[in-house]
This record gives sequence, C-alpha cells and structure tokens, in this order.
Amino acid sequence: MEEGPLVRRRRLGGELKRCREAAGLTQEAVSRHFEWHAAKVTRIETARVAVTPRDVRDLLTFYGVRDPAYRASLTELAGRGRDRAWWSEYRDVMRSNFIGLEAEATGMLCWEPVVVPGLLQTESYMRAVIRATLPSEPREALERRIALRLRRQARLTGHQPLGLRTIIDESVLHRVVEDDDTTAGQLVRLRDAAALPNVTVRILPSAAGLHQLMPGAATILEYAGPQARDILYLESFTDTCVDRPAVVARFRAAFDELSGRALDERRSVDLIDNLIKG
Repeated sequence: MEEGPLVRRRRLGGELKRCREAAGLTQEAVSRHFEWHAAKVTRIETARVAVTPRDVRDLLTFYGVRDPAYRASLTELAGRGRDRAWWSEYRDVMRSNFIGLEAEATGMLCWEPVVVPGLLQTESYMRAVIRATLPSEPREALERRIALRLRRQARLTGHQPLGLRTIIDESVLHRVVEDDDTTAGQLVRLRDAAALPNVTVRILPSAAGLHQLMPGAATILEYAGPQARDILYLESFTDTCVDRPAVVARFRAAFDELSGRALDERRSVDLIDNLIKG
C-alpha cells in the first residue's frame, strides 16, 4: 500500500527530529533562529502541521545536513505530505487525526468493551451509537459522520484490504441498541464480517474476569515501510494517539494476553450465530 500524506508527514517529522537532535539543538533554539512560533517545530515533528519544501531545506541547512540525496528525499516528502486525501473533505466532523491514520494503516488490533467496532457497524447501528454519544449533534453533521464511517468500511474490501483483528466484550452482543431489529441486524453483520479473510472477530466471554484493558476501547494501527511506527489510539472524550514504541508494545502485550482468554474464531461465530437464532 502506498503511503498517504499523513504517514509521509509523520515519517518526515521523525527524520527532522533525528537531524535536529544529531545537531544538538533544542526545539526552542530552532524556533528562535527562524523567528517562528514557539510550538511550530513541535508541530512539524509530530506531523500536526504540514511543512513546506522550503522550510525543510532551511531546517536541513541549519542542522548541517549536506547529503544531497537525503535532502532531496526529505524535500520530496514535504511536497507529497501536502497532498489532499479523500478524508480531508470530512474534517468538519473529525475529532482527531485517527481517520487519516486509519486510512493509511495496513493492519489494526482493536479492543472494544462497549459497542461493535465502527468498521463493522451497520448504518442503523452507527446512527443509534452516534446519537447516543453526541445527543446535541445537528442532523446534517450526524449524517456526515455516518457517511464518513460507511466510507471508512471500504478499507475492509477491495484492493489491499486492511487486516483487522478485533476482540469484543461479550456484553456488547447483549446490549440492545435502538431496537431489536437494529441489534439483530448488527449481529448478522458481525457474523458475515468474520467470514472475510482479512477480518478476525473474537469474543471475550464474561467469565474471562478482570484484565488490563478494562479502562476503555483502544486500537493499535500498524504500518509497513521504512521507519514506520505503529500508533496506539485511546478512545475517550479526548481522543489520544501515541506512537511511543514502549507504550505501543505494552498495549500489544495486553492485547495478546486478552486474546488468550477470548473464544477462538469458530466459537466466537457460534456464539453470535446462537444469538441470531434466538
């Protein structure tokens, strides 16, 4: 899968940070030199803003980086990092960079203790969930959120589909959402999604007891390519994305431990099937 603009910006930011640190410079010193806002260097290095090719050339010169091939590769990254992605038209209903990061991921590990993961939701189920979590959302914005989520689901099919491994708490299957028809339709959708070759659905039974991931939903986004760093996304009122390797590794270990307690794929589908049949 070709890198998208957000992943390119993350890779560029990481390289610029490495060059700055090799030059023994602080972010504050760089900002003062260029008479930039104090936070600009931080935002560049964390991919929160796009950086121009000219700024990249100036930064590399200040950092003492002279290798022409390396300078050219980072300058090209800066130019391509400003490309518009399909999801940019939905920025008005995006709470974080998660959608862009998801769009460019190759794999995903998803733990869901409350609702069915968004990529596996039916339209009626997601409408009920969004209404419940954002009760004051205007109708037009709600419909745009639904359109965005439906478009995201295209990652599971077609060319180079996203690899999704998900563990869902058993309580999610029993939670009535909107009405019985919506709940039943969602169960069917979940069973059908589990049949996709790139999707794994595992159910964590109530008998599994207490575990490390009880605090809430969390996802690891996985990437391929040079210098790629996986990201841990923690869903809450203030959505948080973390790419520190030690933190991501800790969650991955907790996810793997939880996988050992979850029902295997066949038994998970059997449980869903039994609920569908009533």
